[in-house]
Amino acid sequence: MNLQRFAQEKTEKATPRRRQKARQQGQVFSSKDLTTALILIASLFIMKFFIKYAVDRIIEFIIDNYTYFFNQELTMQNAAVIIIRSINLIFFVIAPLAFVLLLVGVFSSVLQTGLVFNFGLIAPKLERINPVEGFKRIFSKRSIIELLKVIIKVTVIAFFSYDGIKTVKNGIDEMMDMGIEQNIAFFGDVLFKVGIKISFVLLGLAIFDYFYQWYEYEKSLMMSKEDIKEEIKEIEGNPQIKARIRQIQRQMARRRMMQDVKKADVVITNPTHIAVALSYDAEKHDAPVVVAKGAGEIALKIKEIAKEEDVPIVENPTLARTLYKSVEIGESIPQEFYQAVAEILAFVYSLKGRRV
Repeated sequence: MNLQRFAQEKTEKATPRRRQKARQQGQVFSSKDLTTALILIASLFIMKFFIKYAVDRIIEFIIDNYTYFFNQELTMQNAAVIIIRSINLIFFVIAPLAFVLLLVGVFSSVLQTGLVFNFGLIAPKLERINPVEGFKRIFSKRSIIELLKVIIKVTVIAFFSYDGIKTVKNGIDEMMDMGIEQNIAFFGDVLFKVGIKISFVLLGLAIFDYFYQWYEYEKSLMMSKEDIKEEIKEIEGNPQIKARIRQIQRQMARRRMMQDVKKADVVITNPTHIAVALSYDAEKHDAPVVVAKGAGEIALKIKEIAKEEDVPIVENPTLARTLYKSVEIGESIPQEFYQAVAEILAFVYSLKGRRV
């Protein structure tokens, strides 16, 4: 069994960090078909309730301008008036419809993906014009799915359009006895019904496409066990680097500790394996403080520095072992050791002519 290959297979779900990085790179999933279907449905309902207002405004525009310019000469001033009125017509008739459809499109996109800004997606990339990659995209599974969707859409549109044409054909006799407004209303009703049928079928197809896009997106974010290990290393840091940092920190702390041995009042040993350096300043501390301690080679180094700096070394195996185990560097000694340490300091200070 190839364990290396197994470790690189994309079998694990994407981690939150992987999803965040993908989103920052603009890699999100959405269904364009869903947005299109919603815009189509919205436009049909808007047109149904807005069409009468639009037609009235257009007819009013034609009548007003025909009456106004019928006996007028075509001059630059008259042409400017026509242009201004035409712009007003477009603004008050088409602009509201376009604005509502724009809102529907933006709302649909934001609802699916949220707000995502990544200008790197519009940057030119050589692989987009690579013919080999192009052929791969053409014959990929995604392309086949898209082709099937197009076939279904064309079939649905053709079927319901044919049904609408039959409805109009069957109503020709009735339309002959109708006025212009009634004929327009009849055509509008047929178009609305055909459009709604097509729209809801496309909406169903779009919902399927949405879940398909979600499935493909989740699949593209899948990670291998090796990917997860690498991500953990990125988050927590490389274990080797962390170990090296800890080693450096220990070395720096040891150097500081050795410097503090020079300031100690006494070094208590057991006598060969353990050494504990104590310092006492009555103005700063209520009790003696452990400024350095160590076992083995460190203990030997502490004693070596103590000899060089003329710091007294006192052998007391029991006290040395107890202080080494129970008191950390920088801490004051517990109260139960006051008597034993005070006796040692009194002896040391007597040698130096100081008082405890």
